[in-house]
Amino acid sequence: MKKLNKYIGACLLAIALSSCHKDLDLKPTNDVTADIAYKDFKGYTSSFARLYGSLTLTSTSGPNNTDLGGLDAGTSDFLRLFWNAQELTTDEAACAWLNDPGISGLDYLNFDDSNPMLRGLYTRCVYSATLVNEFLRESTDAKLAERGISDADKKEIAYYRAEARFLRAYNYWVLLDLFGNPPFVTEETSVGKVSPPQIKRPELFAYVEKELLEVAGQLKGAKQNVYGRVDQVAAWGLLARLYLNAEIYLGAGNKKYTEAITYSEKVLNSGYSLGTNYRELFYADNDVNNPEFIFYLPYDGTKTQSKGGTTYLINAAIDATMNPTSFGVPGGGWAGNRTRDNIATIFGDYSGATDKRAMFHLNTSVKIEDIAVYKQGLAVTKFRNVNKDGKTAPPAAEGFVASVDFPLIRLAEMNLIYAEATLRGGSGGNVAKALDYVNKLRVRAYGNNSGNLANLSLDDVLNERVKELYWEGFRRSDLIRYGKFTGDNYLWPFKGGVLAGQAVPAYRTLFPLPASDIIANSNLVQNPGYN
Repeated sequence: MKKLNKYIGACLLAIALSSCHKDLDLKPTNDVTADIAYKDFKGYTSSFARLYGSLTLTSTSGPNNTDLGGLDAGTSDFLRLFWNAQELTTDEAACAWLNDPGISGLDYLNFDDSNPMLRGLYTRCVYSATLVNEFLRESTDAKLAERGISDADKKEIAYYRAEARFLRAYNYWVLLDLFGNPPFVTEETSVGKVSPPQIKRPELFAYVEKELLEVAGQLKGAKQNVYGRVDQVAAWGLLARLYLNAEIYLGAGNKKYTEAITYSEKVLNSGYSLGTNYRELFYADNDVNNPEFIFYLPYDGTKTQSKGGTTYLINAAIDATMNPTSFGVPGGGWAGNRTRDNIATIFGDYSGATDKRAMFHLNTSVKIEDIAVYKQGLAVTKFRNVNKDGKTAPPAAEGFVASVDFPLIRLAEMNLIYAEATLRGGSGGNVAKALDYVNKLRVRAYGNNSGNLANLSLDDVLNERVKELYWEGFRRSDLIRYGKFTGDNYLWPFKGGVLAGQAVPAYRTLFPLPASDIIANSNLVQNPGYN
């Protein structure tokens, strides 16, 4: 089976056990005491599934609800909020829905500490980490012995624990990258009403690094886990990403490009491989024979319903004039997101005739002169809720819910990490090999070697990251690493709120901690620039 069950807190992980359909009557773990929720192996599996579910669903009680107090379902989906923060703040995307709370702050790069979308993302990540902490407290050797869990089940729960720690490390990486200095809790933190302490960015970097290094040896081997669950390669991949950005997280001079080379190459040599067809990576049946996705969010058009995830990415990118049925969402087409002018320039030929990664639709103009007009800017047709044959589509609840899985880590990123880290001076890297890794992506994109580069520069790598990874949630972090996110040395339409673009202050490389959390937790100090 593919996908996670809709009521993830109440049923077994559909991708883990074939008997999931027999256990739909389990109660959500937040409605019962720990002794009942974890009374047997089924209870542990159900609670474990909830950890993955926190990244794909808004609630354990249905698509129009949220597990996050004080927020509505629309501002509590992880992918929608993460994507908005990483893409709408850059040249890769702009949203026409300026009347939606929080959108203009992201579009114009002038967000503040009351932005509801930033608050939702921050809260989702903290909540997900908290779920992991609870699971780890309840799955110690002592607890398992007390509840009479068999030795065979203990062995599987040990893998659950390693995966849980990876998921927590991922959530803390998001907080590290976007917010810098969040509240910090682990399973060792006392449970109660005491406000959690704040952790500083360098210390959080060290924690995430330590966790990933430890769990890499405890997770299942490469490609040995069931669909939708991570293996040790995911830990290596996130380590490579962490090390590539070390100077941003730790300060100038704190380079870890050698480590980025080491771990990206471990991934590249792990047995994962590039898919043969780039476009098919983003179709509805991308769970079938996909050798490239390492860590991903499974979605199902009937079982994981929300207006977030890839449902959001597909529907917000098209309108009714673009034949939503051809995108597998006959009742969809929300006319919101598109690219800004710079992306067409980076691609050059954006028709897809040469570089097949260029998947765009020209509405009325490439240029955006009024950000509230959806028809201005290239529509992105990268994600489609249709199967690889291009003719059939999976069931879509309400006519618009998608079944396209979304990659959080895929192999192609490692090609580009190796290349960039090598050009930035990491030890052990080979420039010829770096060029070859980049050209492997271009051969797939062009269908032959006609697009191959003869030489490679850092700017080439940055542009290749756009072409390979656009709309996958990387652009903000990439521009920050290249020194182009703030300031005025790189502009895009409406950067800083004006058509021509203008400089924004350097403190905006970090998002503010939500004002509501600052008020509620006296241990927190706001990030500079937002007081």
